[in-house]
Amino acid sequence: MNQSASNKSEPALDAASADAKSSVPAKSDSKPERSGRLSADDWAQAALDLIAEQGVAAVAVEPLARRLGVTKGSFYWHFPSRDALLVAALERWEKVEQETVFGQLEPIPDPRQRLRSLFHLVAHEVKSHIIYSELLKALDHPAVQPVIGRVSERRLDYLTASFRQAGLSRTDAQHRARLLYAAYVGFLQLNLQLHQTRMQHDEFEAYVEHMMATLIPSS
Repeated sequence: MNQSASNKSEPALDAASADAKSSVPAKSDSKPERSGRLSADDWAQAALDLIAEQGVAAVAVEPLARRLGVTKGSFYWHFPSRDALLVAALERWEKVEQETVFGQLEPIPDPRQRLRSLFHLVAHEVKSHIIYSELLKALDHPAVQPVIGRVSERRLDYLTASFRQAGLSRTDAQHRARLLYAAYVGFLQLNLQLHQTRMQHDEFEAYVEHMMATLIPSS
């Protein structure tokens, strides 16, 4: 669940399993001064890129300014502090996920097909998983915990509603949503944090199909 489609990569989560950060291109910290004023969104996106590469603790004003090719004055034009930038970056990640993932699924009327599309969309989105995994490592940060709480609640509510629309009772839909979300987080832990052996493309696609066949109610 995730960033824009331009961040997609093949063969999906399995490609990230060997080394999560290798799927995010490294950026130089010594760029020449750029012309034109950066927007707050430019800074927020740069902070997200750095979180994907090095984690939440790596977000700092000076290295981001060097990376963007500007002075620190550009930063302070938009943000009073590093923590304010971090909040903006996390809000951007949350907003983009809501628009790109849920927005793409909204036009699909059949709940089972919507769930299948959700599986495929999530399975082949890498960078957002890496960011999410890094945020899970930083849950003790006061800016991170509320965002993860909102994102998790929204995802579970969406899954529960979709399973309800697919014919499950309220209780069964809630259980199925929790089971699916736990499988998602567990897969991230195995592949992005514990560096499990990389799954081959066909093996990964078969795993996704198995998950869909197991968790999506039949018509």
